[in-house]
Amino acid sequence: MQIITDLNSFEKPDIAIVTQGTFDGVHSGHKQILGNIVSLAKTLKGKSILVTFHPHPRHVLYKPENNIKLLTTFAEKTELLEATGLDYLIVLPFDDHLSKMPALKFVRDILVEKIGVTNMVVGYDHRFGMNREGSFEDLKQFAEMYGFEVDEIPPHDISEAIVSSTKIRKSLMDGDVETAGLFLGRNYTLTGTVVAGRKLGRTLGYPTANLEVEDKDKLIPANGIYAVRVKYKNIMYSGMMSIGHNPTIENAQWSIEVNVFDFKQDIYGELLTVYFIKHLRDEVKFNNVDDLIKQLNLDAINSRAILSDYDMG
Repeated sequence: MQIITDLNSFEKPDIAIVTQGTFDGVHSGHKQILGNIVSLAKTLKGKSILVTFHPHPRHVLYKPENNIKLLTTFAEKTELLEATGLDYLIVLPFDDHLSKMPALKFVRDILVEKIGVTNMVVGYDHRFGMNREGSFEDLKQFAEMYGFEVDEIPPHDISEAIVSSTKIRKSLMDGDVETAGLFLGRNYTLTGTVVAGRKLGRTLGYPTANLEVEDKDKLIPANGIYAVRVKYKNIMYSGMMSIGHNPTIENAQWSIEVNVFDFKQDIYGELLTVYFIKHLRDEVKFNNVDDLIKQLNLDAINSRAILSDYDMG
């Protein structure tokens, strides 16, 4: 997959099969659309192209307090898109100028003149242009005007629930990582650098790696305890993760901590990727440290049982 950040350097293919959108999360619905354009490109001997935006449009259009957290960092999204077999990822810088571009001008000046679209495939709720004014009906009219074909993919549903990035975010903010994983088509992940903490886990018998997530726009699931898989240097381990304020411990700060089972390496400064498997329980303030340790023992037993039978596919 080639990543294009400057349209002036893009050589239009003879046959350009295009879709467009933010594609945050690259969830199962997105994959359905991408699979369609990749397959069509092979059939027509053309090139499959996703036109996306960076930063996310909402981070430009809305005040910080109204911004959304993202399911994927740009690096994560790129890796997931490459795995679909896409030929080109065209990244348009989303700025004030682009945000005010009318739908017709976007189609004419970018999709037609710069990219050379011959076939357009979009999802069922696709909107585009200034204030999201452009609809599928508009796109069909523009397709007739400029001589390209357009198709709409029906909504992708799982268990009669339509998949969307919004629903996935809601699931994660509720701690429901299983539903989020079902809609994503994979486990939700966090990647962070191991940083020094207060080393309280050691005193409790459960040493933890404290993670610092570099991308502040990345969505962190709800506070609580989770059974997780952990990838370090391409090796997978089992573990349990705590997200929250550690309310039983006096003066504890909010943190993301993972206890990696049967693991004793010094990994300060290293990257870990955590795969969320199951929410075990909410964060609780115990009467004393002994009660906390008893619960941690149960959490470890439950996590090992869940993970022993879990197939990540």
